[in-house]
Amino acid sequence: MILPLFFIFCLFSSSHAAVQDFCVGDLTAPQGPAGYSCKDPSKVTVNDFVFSGLGIPGNTSNLIKAAVTPAFAAQFPGVNGLGISFGRLDLARGGVVPFHTHPGGSEILIVVQGRICAGFVSSANTVYFKSLKKGDIMVFPQGLLHFQINAGRSVAIAFVSFSSSSPGLQILDYALFGNNLPTELVAATTFLDTAQIKKLKGVLGGTG
Repeated sequence: MILPLFFIFCLFSSSHAAVQDFCVGDLTAPQGPAGYSCKDPSKVTVNDFVFSGLGIPGNTSNLIKAAVTPAFAAQFPGVNGLGISFGRLDLARGGVVPFHTHPGGSEILIVVQGRICAGFVSSANTVYFKSLKKGDIMVFPQGLLHFQINAGRSVAIAFVSFSSSSPGLQILDYALFGNNLPTELVAATTFLDTAQIKKLKGVLGGTG
């Protein structure tokens, strides 16, 4: 029995093995559900595997006083197909990343400066949140609504890692109020009054 089980194990293990070393994304081609197509290996250079943008603070002069610098496949083609990516989060004083989701992957955040209140809501509507300090790490499971708020009196900085080279992003506030979904439909699905909806649409650039 041992040998047959061993061969079965090898068979299933090899089925998940990579058939090539890497698949550097060809950013000149459209991105599909599985990522970018592979760049011609003869045109791959070391620069495809290096990203130098995370040492620069993001521009937090915006409505939410926050900036995310992504190192996803679109910016860092070397991670295409590897199931990983990285990013930097800058939060000015009073900065916030509103409720949002990453449909394509889970997230791990590590605070390197300041304090950040972060949390997520499970599919059972249970809330998990905590004030994080320098060196603290928090995980946000794939697809769940989560947020980050600067909980201190100075700039907060964190780095984030994802289990996908293209984790995606949808911010709840903009999904509701930053598009042309008619106010009446937003009111019917959120129980907010139309005056408040129109005010939020005006702030977030929505119409309808």
